[in-house]
Amino acid sequence: MTFAPRTWVVGEVVTGALMNQEIRDQFNSMFAAWSSYTPTWTGATTNPVINNGSIVGRYIKIGRTVTAEVILTMGSTTTYGSGSQEIGVPFTAAAAIVSYLGTARFTGASTWLGQTYLILGNNTMQVTFPASATASTGASMSPTVPETQSNGDILRCAITYQSAS
Repeated sequence: MTFAPRTWVVGEVVTGALMNQEIRDQFNSMFAAWSSYTPTWTGATTNPVINNGSIVGRYIKIGRTVTAEVILTMGSTTTYGSGSQEIGVPFTAAAAIVSYLGTARFTGASTWLGQTYLILGNNTMQVTFPASATASTGASMSPTVPETQSNGDILRCAITYQSAS
């Protein structure tokens, strides 16, 4: 739930309606269904265009803790832009102490396991994979990392982070 609980005053009469709003409704929000959102997909130099592919996202927000998941499926007319690619998250991240890490899986000609990270105060996550099949270093996802993107490839990624508000 995203609203701030009330500040109680000494001697205030507690009613059933107040209890429902302040306790029951906030508790129930922890068990609510996830909400859908449409993530952005951007490139550092030129933006990719989804065309007949699809990009879907969902999230759940409890207090300021957000967990977001994205599935990006490339289509036959999808264009991949240029430069490193980023995926939008539903809320701007807090400018907290550390960056946030999540998971990623790219399924194309091969299956690649990677990670996502969200820079403090940002609203897009970076996706990184091994720079090559034999590399132990990572590189940001791009039209050619972790492999050349093509029709039918699928990116699945998730991250949990603290929102700015």
